[in-house]
Amino acid sequence: MKHLSIKISGKVQGVFFRASTKEIAEKLEIKGFVRNENDRSVYIEVEGEHEKLKQFLDWCHHGPIHAQVAQVDIEEGSLRGFTKFEVRR
Repeated sequence: MKHLSIKISGKVQGVFFRASTKEIAEKLEIKGFVRNENDRSVYIEVEGEHEKLKQFLDWCHHGPIHAQVAQVDIEEGSLRGFTKFEVRR
């Protein structure tokens, strides 16, 4: 199990990025949350198995159909024990 903090920049708000993130995370059995940031980026914290996180990160580099991902910053951290994946405001 790993914990990742991810910041995604580009045209990532107003394109169903958070809802799509929740859908892919639940499909991959990844726990954590996603939220919009004031700087127009999307911030995600996730926990899961290495291979599933790799698949999730691959998706993050393009996101949903109308997104235009410019940058993905990733930091590894300590496990927090998330029990579900949620969209935060």
